Order: sequence, then C-alpha cells, then structure tokens
Amino acid sequence: MYGYGDATGPGEEAVVFDSMLEGWSRQQGAAGRLQPPTLAFREQAVRRFATFAAAYPWQWSPEHVGRWIAHLVERRRAQSTVRRYQSALRLFCDYVTSPRHGWPVECEARFGRAPAQVFNDWSANANLTGYRGDPARRPMTREEVQLFLDHADDQVEVALRHGHKGALARYRDATVFKVVYAWGLRCSEASGLDVDDFRPHDGFPEWGRFGSLDIRAGRRIRGLPPQRRTVVSLMPWAVEAVQDYLHHIRPRYRGNHLGALWLTERGSRLGTREIEDRFAAYRDALDLDRALTPHCMRTAYMAHLLEDGSDLAFVQKQVGHSFAVTTAACVRTVGGTA
Repeated sequence: MYGYGDATGPGEEAVVFDSMLEGWSRQQGAAGRLQPPTLAFREQAVRRFATFAAAYPWQWSPEHVGRWIAHLVERRRAQSTVRRYQSALRLFCDYVTSPRHGWPVECEARFGRAPAQVFNDWSANANLTGYRGDPARRPMTREEVQLFLDHADDQVEVALRHGHKGALARYRDATVFKVVYAWGLRCSEASGLDVDDFRPHDGFPEWGRFGSLDIRAGRRIRGLPPQRRTVVSLMPWAVEAVQDYLHHIRPRYRGNHLGALWLTERGSRLGTREIEDRFAAYRDALDLDRALTPHCMRTAYMAHLLEDGSDLAFVQKQVGHSFAVTTAACVRTVGGTA
C-alpha cells in the first residue's frame, strides 16, 4: 500500500483516486448543466480535503470531515465557501459510493475497504447553526456569566431574609445554572440528570465521585436513542456547589428518595421549561440581552475553555458534538463577545 504522500508518483492508490475524479467529472459534464469553472472548483475542493486528511476516499471518515470544516472555520473562510466545499465533497462521496459506478467493488478488491458517505445532510446543515451567528446561541461573556450566577446566589439570600418559602427552590436553581455552565450542558441534559450520574475520574481522585458527569439524555438524531457521553469535571467551585446542594438542600425536598438530581416542591423532576423560565426571569431582572438563553451558557463553556487553551477536539468531546464544526463556530464568535 502506498501512503497519500505518494499521490504524485505512480502509486496504485494515486492512480485510482485520479480515475475517480476523472469519472466524476465526466459524469457531471454529461448532465450538460455545469460550467467548467464549477467542475474545476469541485475537483479542487475534493483534492484539498484529501490532502488535509492525508487519506484516500476509501480511508475517509466523518472525523476527517469534522476536523477539515473546523480548520476552514478557524481560517475564517466565508460561510458560502465552506458550504460549497461541503456540497462538493458530499456529491463526490455520492458518486464513489454508488454501486452503479463500480468503485465500491473496485476499492474493496484492491484495498480491502470501500468508500463511505462521510458527509450527510445533517452534518452539512445543522452543524453550521452557530456559524450563522444565531444570537440565541452566542456565548455569554465571562462578565455576563459571573453577573448571572452572582444574581442567582443573591436570590437565595433575598428569599431567606424575607422568609419566603422559595429559598430552597432558589438554591436549587442557582446550582442548576452552575452545573449548566460548568459542565457545558443543554437544558434537557441538565433536567435529565440523576444523582448517580456523577462518577469518579482517574484524573481527579481528590474529587471522589464527582470527577465526571455521565450524560444520558443527550440530543436525539434522526430517531436514534439519546447520545450518551461522559464530561470530565473541570471547575472545582462547581463541584463544591453540587456537593453542598446534595448534602444540605436536596434531602429537604419531597421525593428525595427518587433518582432525579433536581426536584420540584411536588417531588417531581424539574423540567426543561422551568429552567428556561427561571433563566429568562434572572436575565430580564439584570437587563441582559433578551436574546440570551440557557444555551448561551453552554456555548460560553465551550468558548471559555478554548480561550483558556483547551484543545478543540477535547472541547468537542466534552460537549458531545458529532463534528468539530459546531464547536469551532464558538472560536469564531469568541473574538467579538468574550
């Protein structure tokens, strides 16, 4: 087997790759609707991806695509250009994976592996939501996060000082928002947490059972079960807040014998809508940007980790993105907001 570095030489792999591109160009040209510059751009996009991945089509994976798109985003490529690259790569993969053109059988026979479609409609469209600059997804600044969490803590003191019955709920809510930010969670993931979802982690034995957080209620994609992931605990102050909540607050709730981490006064699990409503109330009381949502705390987590020097792949794994492009979009946003 020849490596990709031999692509300029007479290697079998390079010859097959060139033949794929030639056949794809003929197939597109036969339709009679594409101009030569379009065909040239598409071929150039595929060759650039192959060079970046240092692999041939039968070796490509979705991870290659994620790193490539993240690279393009970090290089400040125009969104329209990124989408054209995506489209070219997806069309090429459609071509080489189609049995009609014979490449799956040919590659299996020659290299023991057939090409796969590594780019789909979901990754091409949904993963660029943050890249479009959706204000409801922009990271909160460090100042906004600190102001918000301080305000949440203050509401506990206010309730206690005035003898309000809601002091327990205010303490619970303050801890919920600390967990959303400190572990980079979606609202639905925070709502679905159980007490036993905190687990030990070899990297932080001093934190005991709070070294990591097992997320069981991750995002569903196209009818698949919720995606699960383990998030490493990185912020000691948040670990201490959870420990204090579990020791002093949660046992005072009705239904504390159940597994849910966050309970309501009725003893049921705290819902996503209740978290969103409390966030909105605190946001408006502070006169913060009304476009901010709890998701902006999650993107702040990503942005601030990246600002502090964390590796993009590590942050991607922490937040459970299938492709790095969604995480990389936060890098693009940080400069203007955090």
